[in-house]
Amino acid sequence: MFTKYIYLAASLFWPFASFAQQLENAEVRPVKASAPILEEVSEAPRSASEGSILTRKDARTITLKIPAPRGQIVDRFGEPLVQNEVAYQVALKFEQFQDVDRDYVVRWARERMNQLGGLVEISYEKTDEELYDHYRNRRWLPLYVSSQLSTQQAKEIEGKLVPGLVLYPVYRRLYPHQSIAAHILGYSGSVGKLPTGPINFNEPLWEETEGRAGLEKLYDKQLTGEPGMKRLLFDEQGNKLLEEQVKRPIPGGTVVTTLNLKWQELAEKVLRKGCERGAFVVIDVVTGEVLVMASRPSFDLNRFIPGISTKDFKALQDDPGNPLFGRAFQSAYPPASSYKPVVALAALNQGVVTEFSEVYSPASIRIGNHTFKNWSKIPEGPINVKRALARSCNTWFYRVGIDTGPSVFLNLSRKLGLGEKSGLPLIGETPGLVPSNDWMLKNEGRRILDGDTANMSIGQGSLLASPLQVAQMMAGIGNGGALPKLSLVSQIQDTRGRVAKAMVPERRNWLGLDEDAVRIVREGMRDVVTKGYGTGKSGALSYTTLAGKTGTAQWGPPRLNQRLAWFAGFLPYDNPRYAFAVLYEGKPGQTVSGGRMAAPMVRNFFEPLEDEIKDIIAPPKKALVVVPEAELEAEGEAAPVLEIDDTEVLKAVPIDESELENIQRALPVEDEPFDEAIENETEEVE
Repeated sequence: MFTKYIYLAASLFWPFASFAQQLENAEVRPVKASAPILEEVSEAPRSASEGSILTRKDARTITLKIPAPRGQIVDRFGEPLVQNEVAYQVALKFEQFQDVDRDYVVRWARERMNQLGGLVEISYEKTDEELYDHYRNRRWLPLYVSSQLSTQQAKEIEGKLVPGLVLYPVYRRLYPHQSIAAHILGYSGSVGKLPTGPINFNEPLWEETEGRAGLEKLYDKQLTGEPGMKRLLFDEQGNKLLEEQVKRPIPGGTVVTTLNLKWQELAEKVLRKGCERGAFVVIDVVTGEVLVMASRPSFDLNRFIPGISTKDFKALQDDPGNPLFGRAFQSAYPPASSYKPVVALAALNQGVVTEFSEVYSPASIRIGNHTFKNWSKIPEGPINVKRALARSCNTWFYRVGIDTGPSVFLNLSRKLGLGEKSGLPLIGETPGLVPSNDWMLKNEGRRILDGDTANMSIGQGSLLASPLQVAQMMAGIGNGGALPKLSLVSQIQDTRGRVAKAMVPERRNWLGLDEDAVRIVREGMRDVVTKGYGTGKSGALSYTTLAGKTGTAQWGPPRLNQRLAWFAGFLPYDNPRYAFAVLYEGKPGQTVSGGRMAAPMVRNFFEPLEDEIKDIIAPPKKALVVVPEAELEAEGEAAPVLEIDDTEVLKAVPIDESELENIQRALPVEDEPFDEAIENETEEVE
C-alpha cells in the first residue's frame, strides 16, 4: 500500500496551489513491507521520554523538520521565472534485523545498491562504515543513494526496485526558462549534507537549500519559508506505529520583479542571432523599472540543481565566452560615441554652443604631440550640434568638449548615473568609472589634460560604463528633468499574496538641464536614425520615431585589436517612454560599427512589439468638446443636427401617478464619514 509522506495545505497562496497538489499526491513507494504496519494505535507514546518508559531499546519516537518550499520569483505579470517541483530520490530503507553482525548489514545494503546501479546514477557513494553507522543509529530514516529523479523517471523505475529500496519525494528548485535572465535570478544550493550518527531532535527530512547567487541569494530571507514538523513512532521491531504532521510547512514569499518575461526572451533571442557576446537593456523612462537586462552568452540555471559537479562548474569557468559573467551589469566598457549626447547637453546648457551655431570640424586636430582624427577621416566643415550628433563627428566633440571643460560634462555624467552603482539588487555590479583630477593624479600621475578631455568627449580614454549604466543615462536624457531611480523588484508578497513591500517610483537626481538643450539633443539623436547622413539608419522603426546614438570603441588589450559597438537611445523621440542600450563585443581583428552591428538588433527587438508598444505610447484620446448652441450662432455657424432613428430609441413608458405608491423607494441612512467607513477595510502596506 502507498503511504502518504508529506502534505501541504490546499489553501496556500495560489502560486503554490499546483505544487501543493503534487506534494499531496506524492508518495513514498515501498516495494514490499518488511513487516505489517499497524492500522490503529491506542495510547501510543507521545514523546521520546514516554518511549523510554517502555524500556525497549529499538523503539523510537522521532521528531523531524519538513523543509518548506522556497518562494517563487516572477515577472511583472506574475509569470514564473523560478518555482518548485516534486522530485524523487531512491533511498535504502533498512529492516530491523535480529542478532546480525556488521558484515551482514553491509552485504544487505551492497546487494541492493548493486542492483540499483543499472537503473539510476548512484550519486552518493557510501563506505561500509557509513552503511553500518546508518543502520546502528538511523535505520528508521531513509539513506539517500541516488541523484534526484523527475516524476517520469521515478515512474519508470518504480516497479524495478527490490525490497529495501524506496522512492522518497523531495522539493526541487526549477528554472522553467533555463538560461533566461540567469545572471539576475541566480541559483540555490544545499545548505549542507544530512547529519550522521544518532538522530537529533528536529532534523530535516531532506537537504535544505539556500540562495547562492543573484536574487535567490539577495532575497533568501523572503524566499525561505517556515518549516513544518513531523513525528514518527516505531516499535522495537521497526514497525511504524504513528506518523503525524504536527505543523504544516509554509512556503516562502514571492519576489515580483519588474522584468517583462516576453521582452526578456525576445532580447535574448535577438542577442543569440546578432552576436556571440553582448548585452541588451531596456528601461522605463518614466518609472525607472528595468524591463529587460540580458547578457550573452548565458547558462542553464537547472545545471546547478540540486548541485553542480566540480567538472561541470570548471567547464563553465573555463569557457572562453565566460557565460557566468553578466555583461549587462558586471562589465565596464568605454561608452564610445553613445556618450556624445552628454557632452552636447553640457555644452548647450552652459551656452558654449547654441542650436544654430556652427563649429568648424576638420578631418583631424592636433593637441600637444598627438593627432586626434575624425572617425570618417574626412572633414565635415562648419556644422551645428544636431548634425554633429547625426554624423557622430569626433572633431566637433573634441573642440566643444575642451571649450566646455571636463568638469562640466563629467559632473553631468555623474548626475546621469555614471561612475557609481545603480542601487539595484545585483551581485558583482560594476560602478564604471568617471575620472576626476584626484583619480588622474593617483593613477596617471597628472591632472586631466586637453588630450584626456578630447578622448573622454567621444566616450573613450578612462571613461567606463556598463550597458545598464548607458541605458540609465539614456533614460535620464529621455526624461529630461530628472534621472529616475532604477528598480528591479516591484513587490515582495507573503504566502497569502499580501504585499509586504512595494516599490514606488522615485527620482534619483535632478539634472538641472535647460528644456531647449534637451529638445535640441533629442532632435539631433532623432536625426541619427532618420536623416540620410545619420549613422543609425539601420535602427529605424516603422511605427514610431526612435532617437539613438551609435558608438564604436577600441577595447581590450591592444595586442588583440578588439573593438565593440553600441547603439543606445530612447523612443518615441518627442515623448520618450523606453530607453535602451545594446552592446556588441567584436572578435579580435573584426571590423565593427554601431550602425551595422548594434542598431539592427534594436530594430529586431522593437519591431515585433509594434502593437504592444503603440498602445502604450499612444497619446490619451481627447475628450469631446461641447460648444453651446448660442456660441455657434454668434459665430455664424449652424448648430449640428443629430439624426436619430426613433425606431431604435428606447422611450420612457408613462405611468399613472396612483401607481407611484407601489414603487419601492431608497431608504435614507445616517451619514458616515468616508474615512471611518473604509478604516476596517484597509491594511497597512510598508
